[in-house]
Amino acid sequence: MAIRTIAIDKIHRNERQPREFFEPVALQELADSIKRFGLMQPIEVRRDKDAGGFEIVAGERRWRAHQLAEISQIKCIITDDDLSEMERFKRSVAENINRADMTPMEEARAFRRILDEQEGAVAKDVAKEFGKSSQYVMLRLALLDLTEEVQQHVNSGAIGTQAAVQIAALTPGNQRAVMAKWAKGAFAGDNELVHFAYALKQQQGQVVAMLIEDMSPEERTERQRERTKTRNSIDRIEQVMGLLEELAKADPMKLALALEGEVQKRLDQMDRVADAVAKARFNMRQAKAHAEAREIARLNPDVEHQSLAAPAKPKAPAEPQAPVEPAAQAKPAAPKPKAPAKPKPAPPVKRAAAKPAPPAKPELVPTA
Repeated sequence: MAIRTIAIDKIHRNERQPREFFEPVALQELADSIKRFGLMQPIEVRRDKDAGGFEIVAGERRWRAHQLAEISQIKCIITDDDLSEMERFKRSVAENINRADMTPMEEARAFRRILDEQEGAVAKDVAKEFGKSSQYVMLRLALLDLTEEVQQHVNSGAIGTQAAVQIAALTPGNQRAVMAKWAKGAFAGDNELVHFAYALKQQQGQVVAMLIEDMSPEERTERQRERTKTRNSIDRIEQVMGLLEELAKADPMKLALALEGEVQKRLDQMDRVADAVAKARFNMRQAKAHAEAREIARLNPDVEHQSLAAPAKPKAPAEPQAPVEPAAQAKPAAPKPKAPAKPKPAPPVKRAAAKPAPPAKPELVPTA
């Protein structure tokens, strides 16, 4: 296949190619490299009979870098394929997705386009075509429920994909509230954001806690009893601190002599304690997230919006993605919230006729 040098201004991008975001710093680094060492790999183009000139098949980033470097010509491989537009699109997706060049949002839109425009396409087949799991595809599609503001932060990498999936399950109003809290630096990292969004998702659209004014005397007494019991239990943990600190300061050689014949047994005992502490701490982190999410849930009582990524239907069990702490395992489903008198309709979504419904989106449960 011959390589030709073609003027930059005779080449144009494919307006429907999957990549939209090109990280400016990385693009400038590539431009500097091309200036110094030249182009290592030619881009691939095809003759555009409709618009004239050449359309990029693969290598838009290299083409952009040439423009940034003010180089007027670029080495090209001209392909005369007879592929359909959809086949060229999927080829471009395959080239970029497996090199991690696409942002999560670009992947989501690419998968959505294939499902919408390719007759008979289902998520399972799309996943297989690109070497991904069905869960991977469905979690990417879930990101299409994000507001524009959150999508921009996901594209820039400021918010990770796991946190984005949790935020995508929130109503638009709750997403805006989470972003306002995030912008103030309320979360130490992405993991805290994951826990908070997950807690808010569990609370949104339902009565989070009964107001004390609405309680009967018996209910008030029971709540106070439960509060006292829980707080006393946690306070007693402090009493163990002294014993642990004493053990931590002990001389290991003297400890071995004192526990002669029982060292492994006692070590197993400590491991069980450490495991219990880790699980309790995880549960407390969840409780903290619920406490903080409760106010937002009260202030943003908008009902759950219809998914942009898949028709609303009962959620199927997700295939496991990572080990989950027992404290964070699925709980019984909460009662379905009542919709307000005038619900806000979801934006219409174009779908091919008679297309099989995609599987329900898998749900991620935060890990410790």
